[in-house]
Order: sequence, then structure tokens, then C-alpha cells
Amino acid sequence: MLNRITRRMIVKLGLAAMATTGLGFAAQAADMPKPFDKPGDVKIALVRYLSTGDFFQAYLSGVERQSEALGVDLRIFDSRQDAALQADMVDQAIALGVDGIVVQHGLTEAMSEAVQRAVDAGIKVVAFDVNVGNPAVPQIEQSDQLLAQLALEQAIKDNGESFTAGYVYVAGIAPLDRRDEKWREFKEKYPGINEVAQFGTLDNPIANSVANQASAVLRANPTINVMFAPYDEFAKGVKIAVDEAGLNKDVKIYSADVSSADIQAMREGDSAWVATAATNPAVVGEVSVRALAMLLAGEDPGHNVIVPPTLITRDMLMELDIENMEQLSAKLPQFAHADVAVADWMPLPSR
Repeated sequence: MLNRITRRMIVKLGLAAMATTGLGFAAQAADMPKPFDKPGDVKIALVRYLSTGDFFQAYLSGVERQSEALGVDLRIFDSRQDAALQADMVDQAIALGVDGIVVQHGLTEAMSEAVQRAVDAGIKVVAFDVNVGNPAVPQIEQSDQLLAQLALEQAIKDNGESFTAGYVYVAGIAPLDRRDEKWREFKEKYPGINEVAQFGTLDNPIANSVANQASAVLRANPTINVMFAPYDEFAKGVKIAVDEAGLNKDVKIYSADVSSADIQAMREGDSAWVATAATNPAVVGEVSVRALAMLLAGEDPGHNVIVPPTLITRDMLMELDIENMEQLSAKLPQFAHADVAVADWMPLPSR
């Protein structure tokens, strides 16, 4: 008898909870604009060019979290730095009948026509760190020029207005090109900056490939005392070379982007990696999806959606005892969320 009563009560409580939850979903759906009023109806695709490294894994996690919060069906396409394949993947997404596409990095010449085909098919598109030259496509940016500026201002603060520099750069990648603009501006402003070597590669694994180049550069240019490596995989490679050459007390590395692995590398004893300027890549991923959701809801996120960066120094990490991205977000609240592309109706990922 007791068992029957207990089972009956559990069933009733379970049904009540399910009904309440259902009403909650119904109420939330009622508050959501079309096409988000029917969970699961919206299909979006993330079409990636770059995926190697902690930054891109964190970016993907942000895309996934915000997609889940919105109740959208996310498809992921990874071209692994194959420009022609990335363009084909946009066409694959179009054929699947997705409602929206996030294009993550890529080459302008490869992506412009592919993105135009998506727009012509009535699909909403946003682009992160690739200039597709399309007025209908919002550009999600980290303010790459400000990233470079913050890092270079710290380099000037640490080393004065005259130093011998090595520079890591690969042309044709939109964020690196924007960071390069600031580097050239700084060299013009501070003629005492002597760039004696420029090198760089995106060959996988990027850090190891750059390390091989940096080792040769350091041997050929023993007077280098500053390395500007405005992408964290570049900075990792330079640090490997500097450490192997025993130059960690003679060379300072300035970078852009950050991850838990980067923080650990910066915290090492006598680390040459002394500063980086960064946004939270997971937050950038969330912003990318929110901007696309606004387009799908008939709202305008703006053509240039800017996520503001933060300067992170080795001294700051040591003083605040920050060992990973979670602690960085906890101790620097502006790093945990960007109030960018946020509509009143839009659910945010749980923190």
C-alpha cells in the first residue's frame, strides 16, 4: 500500500514538474520573436577556416553555448585552412537549407563570392575576422587595431622608444592585416623601432612551425630584444625558440589573444612572454551567434560589431594570482561578458 502511494505521488509530482517546465518553455517561446518562437526550428552553420589552437576551441565553445541558449540547431564545418574547401562548405550549408551562417576567418578572395551566394539565397550571414566585402554581412571584430595598440604601448613602456624587433606576420588574414596596420603606424611614430626580421607561417602545427623560423631569426639577429607576435600561436612558437636559445632574459614577447595555456606560459619563471592584449574568445563566439540571431529576427546589430579587448601583463597575472581563463574572467569581470549584440528578448548562456 505504502509503495503504491509513494509511486503514485512520485508520478504526480513528476507530471506536475513536466507541466510546469512545459509552461515555462511555452512562456519563453511566446516572448521570443520569430523564428525563435519554435525551439529547434532555426538552423545555423559555423563555417571555420582556422581551428588549431586554444583560441579557436574557446571560440567554438562560445558559439555552442549561445546556440544552445537560443535553442538553435548548430552545424559545424571545419575546412582546416583550406580556402577552396571553406567556400565549398558555405555551399554545403546553403544546400542544407540553414537559416544563417557564421563565417569564422578565411581569405577574402575565397569567401566573397561564396558569401554572396548565401545572401542571394536569402540566408543571413555574419563574418568573424574575415572581410567578405559585403554590406549585408555584419563584421564581428575584436578591434584588432586596438589589440595591437595595447600590446605595442606596453612594449614602448617596457623598452622605451628605441628597440630592435622581430615581427611575426602572415599577410591575407584579416585580423593579422589589421594588426599589421597598427604595427606600421607605430614604426612611423617611433623611428627608433628597428625591425630587422619579419617571418611567419600558418602551417600546422603553427606554434612549432613558427618556432623553427624564430630559431633561425634569433641566430641571424642576436640584437633582437623585442618580438611582436600578434597572435598567441605565433607567440607560443617564439617563446619555444627563445627558451631553447636561453634568451628568455634578453628578449620580451608581446602578443594578442589569450588562453589558459598562454597564461601558464606567461607565468613561468623568467618568462619572455610579458604581455598580450585579448578578448575572451568564448565571448566573441557568443557575440557572433547573437549578431546572427538579431539578423534572423529582423533586427540590426550594426555592420561593425566590436568586442573590446583588455591588456593582460605577466605582472598582472602574478599579482592577482591568475592561473587560467576562469580566474581571469572572475577577477576581470569585463572579460567574462561583453554587452554587445544583446537584445532584450535574447537568452544568454548560463555562467
